[in-house]
Amino acid sequence: MLKTAICDLFSIKHPIVQGGMVHVATAELVSAVSNAGGLGIIGAGNAEPDWVKEQIRLTRQQTSKPFGVNILLISPFAKDVIEVVLQEKVSVVTTGAGNPGVYIPQLKQAGVKVMPVVASVALAIRLERIGVDAIVAEGMESGGEVGETTTMGLVPQVADSVRIPVVAAGGIGDGRGLAAALALGAQGVQMGTRFVCSEECIAHTAYKEKILKARDRSTVITGQTTGYSLRCLENKLTRQFVEMEKAGATKEALDLFGRGRVYQGLIEGKLEEGSLVAGQIAGLIKEIKPVKHIIEEMVAEAEALLAQLNGLHTEVQRG
Repeated sequence: MLKTAICDLFSIKHPIVQGGMVHVATAELVSAVSNAGGLGIIGAGNAEPDWVKEQIRLTRQQTSKPFGVNILLISPFAKDVIEVVLQEKVSVVTTGAGNPGVYIPQLKQAGVKVMPVVASVALAIRLERIGVDAIVAEGMESGGEVGETTTMGLVPQVADSVRIPVVAAGGIGDGRGLAAALALGAQGVQMGTRFVCSEECIAHTAYKEKILKARDRSTVITGQTTGYSLRCLENKLTRQFVEMEKAGATKEALDLFGRGRVYQGLIEGKLEEGSLVAGQIAGLIKEIKPVKHIIEEMVAEAEALLAQLNGLHTEVQRG
């Protein structure tokens, strides 16, 4: 069994974290991941505090295992969601789209374990200094908001720069990705797109099927002129967005054009008008499976690969 520092930190069986995806990381998926031995994460996104509270309580009805909440720091409700997390005694918080430093003291005082998502070594170092418990180093292969460094380049640099556990994210969807992440110095992985294509995820069926049909070059990045780069499956919307950027559209115009598009894509299944958030790993996903099967198959494949590599190392030593 693969047991790492992440397993000990969060009291989970497998070093696998589910990404806190907006709209689709709800109690159904979160509880399934936690019940299967991973760490399920509710995606708060821009949701109001009452919705987050409801999801926390629904998750607790479906699992007694640890789970967390992902807080989007640019959300107008971020502060209120943190209050809900504290009131509901959630044990883990992951954060994205910003520096959670201002919230760390109250979270740590309440015993909450904090694991921010970062896209740079510098931010990882700063966050370790202010007391976070672990870091998710997310490469630009991931779906949603992306940075500029690949997972292969980012993870080992972050792992070499901090003493706290590092979780790799971006471009990971099977046991090969898990084994590779461990080889890069990570103590576990975070996945989003792979879990979208699970039976328990509430994402629209048309969106899931679009992921299954994806190839290695099916995703594009939009919004680079706005400071909010987003990786999605290419469609009519992304082409229109890119044309607007090339034509010099203002940030305000682009924000207005993109408003509500993620919900349209992920929940309403509008394949051309909606934003179909997905990572580059989409091209590797060919089947919708129960979460339990996804996790168990992934761990078994990683264990077999690591044993094979260890055997190769032994043969080299003997040679």
